[in-house]
Amino acid sequence: MALLYRCYHFILKCIVLIIGVPNPKLHRGPHALANAVHALDLSEGSHVLLVTDKTLITLPVINQQIELVTTLGLQPIIFTDVHANPSIDNVEQGFACYRQHNCKGIIAIGGGSVIDCAKLIGAKAVKPHKAVSEFKGLFKVLKHLPPNIAIPTTAGTGAETTVAAVVNDPKAQLKYAATDFTLVPHHAVLLPELTASLPAHLTATTAIDALTHAIEALLSINSLAFSRQRALQACDIIFTHLPNAYSNGADLHAREQLLLASFYAGQAFTRTSVGYVHAISHQLSANYGTAHGLSNAVLLLPVLRWYGRRIDESLAMIARECRLTSLDYPIAKQAEDLLLHIEQLLSSMNIQTHFTELRNEDIDTLAREALNEAHPDYPVPFFMNLNECRSILHAVSVTA
Repeated sequence: MALLYRCYHFILKCIVLIIGVPNPKLHRGPHALANAVHALDLSEGSHVLLVTDKTLITLPVINQQIELVTTLGLQPIIFTDVHANPSIDNVEQGFACYRQHNCKGIIAIGGGSVIDCAKLIGAKAVKPHKAVSEFKGLFKVLKHLPPNIAIPTTAGTGAETTVAAVVNDPKAQLKYAATDFTLVPHHAVLLPELTASLPAHLTATTAIDALTHAIEALLSINSLAFSRQRALQACDIIFTHLPNAYSNGADLHAREQLLLASFYAGQAFTRTSVGYVHAISHQLSANYGTAHGLSNAVLLLPVLRWYGRRIDESLAMIARECRLTSLDYPIAKQAEDLLLHIEQLLSSMNIQTHFTELRNEDIDTLAREALNEAHPDYPVPFFMNLNECRSILHAVSVTA
């Protein structure tokens, strides 16, 4: 099976090399949203579905952006029924709203859940007779989405630049991804003021989500020069600016840098995919509703330590690039310096090391589902077996 998986990974790498992955147009600065709206090139008065959530819509800073969209000549139709882990029903309801109001475009303002939901609403708009579950897997959309903008309110998921959209199926207790080049948003707008009120804990866990994207992109056997460059840039920015953003949420420079790091990490992993941290994390979100960034933060070190010395070269490269070690040290020591720095960073931000919700009787099922997700889709550097996956879950159980 391992050989078949590697053949599949090689095919994926060839697709990226030959076809290329689209990049959203990135908009930054004081006129970022205005520039993105103008670039949609929609007729004045056009209805656009504005996807956000029930919490964000209460914030003045979000309503300022909605008012700006109106001032710029579009009529936003507000859709807020998006769960923290967006469900198939959320997508279907959003699409019904899009169709009812004859919308011509989509603007998403929110975290990864909101942006992913908006992507799948767009997929339904161009393939209305296809069930949301049928978008699961690779290249099931294959049609250009309506004109769209993604505006992240957290610096972590990188959803504003990725080819994937994750959706939850509560009935099947599964969380899965649709992956298609057409799901990359047309425009990404980075507004640090939208993240300034993010609580310190969420600032930390969402940034570690981005760090996980960058590290797993670097570990991927499908890593290429561009993805390595972006992943290393993301790591450096996060290690440099996360402590400031965590301790002083009003530091808009640090906030903007974390948004940029998330964008870069998104560009990296959307070309290389992710790995076992995400595969296991998705099962916790699907079964317990565990926040994705938090589950990644808890699982990152256990998975990296499971790889052991086999990934020292990659970890040492990150440590050197981010100035976390000495160039004179042996590779193994440079790699360990990175792991220790991550451990200290997580501890300084009071991130837990275990899951209280994880039940021992669920571990076997969770491990099987995690490996079913990872194999064959994730081009991990080394393959994990069922017993090893179980051991990692036992290690992060509160009873461990």
